[in-house]
Amino acid sequence: MSTSELRVGAHTSIAGGVHNAADAQVDLGGNCGQIFSHSPQVWADPSIDEADAERFRDLASEHDLDPWVIHTSYLVNLCTPKADLREKSVASMRTEVDVARELGIDYVNVHLGAHTGAGVEAGLENAVEALSAVEIPEDVTVLVESDAGSGTKLGGDFEHLAYVLEESNHDLEVCVDTAHAWAAGYDLSTPEAVEDTLAEFDDVVGLDRLACIHLNDSKHGLGTNKDEHAHVGDGEIGEDGMRAIVNHPALADVPFVLETPTEDGRSYEWNIRKVRELRGA
Repeated sequence: MSTSELRVGAHTSIAGGVHNAADAQVDLGGNCGQIFSHSPQVWADPSIDEADAERFRDLASEHDLDPWVIHTSYLVNLCTPKADLREKSVASMRTEVDVARELGIDYVNVHLGAHTGAGVEAGLENAVEALSAVEIPEDVTVLVESDAGSGTKLGGDFEHLAYVLEESNHDLEVCVDTAHAWAAGYDLSTPEAVEDTLAEFDDVVGLDRLACIHLNDSKHGLGTNKDEHAHVGDGEIGEDGMRAIVNHPALADVPFVLETPTEDGRSYEWNIRKVRELRGA
């Protein structure tokens, strides 16, 4: 059982103003969180004015909501061989890190993307080059997220993450999504499996580079490369695995951000309570 304070929250909406994401987090019982700064389905610049940003910062401070993560647009593809798409991706990343600085948010989370036939090595080199073109403010850290590994998407192997971190001219860190890691073939279903997977991550990437966990169960089997999230403890990873993750001493100070579904009469609030129940259980 961990003696550190549990940091668990959910991805909340900024509809009506970014401050609403903080209010929603309080209502859900979370104490950290994640947002999109704009619709993740389109290329767009965020429209957050200074008054709204200040209100968000004040609410986060008042309710001890920390840390926060901005998740980048789904359109961002750092690995692409297409120069125009990579330029758009870099421009989007530049905007996101600036917004993070304005909101007092620590992290910007990004998927590496897909090499679309260029090959793993070329795709990873493209990602390193793209990230190197982003000027990251001193108080913001970019997190590279683990992937489910379908098609030509990179980031499913811990080695992909390690390569980008090692080759980058920035001090990048990692966000591991438990559903993605499971889909990519890393077993998390038992305490022994969690121990082995974390040991492998530590050996390849380093647990000191793990800044955040997207805590999601999975609707699909181990190594299927299928990315579909389930309620905590109700998916293929299961309650034993989730309990082992949230109680592992190496993860005691790592925040857990939920991207679980809203279905079966359960949403983020239920999942946050479930994580709190599992902690120390």
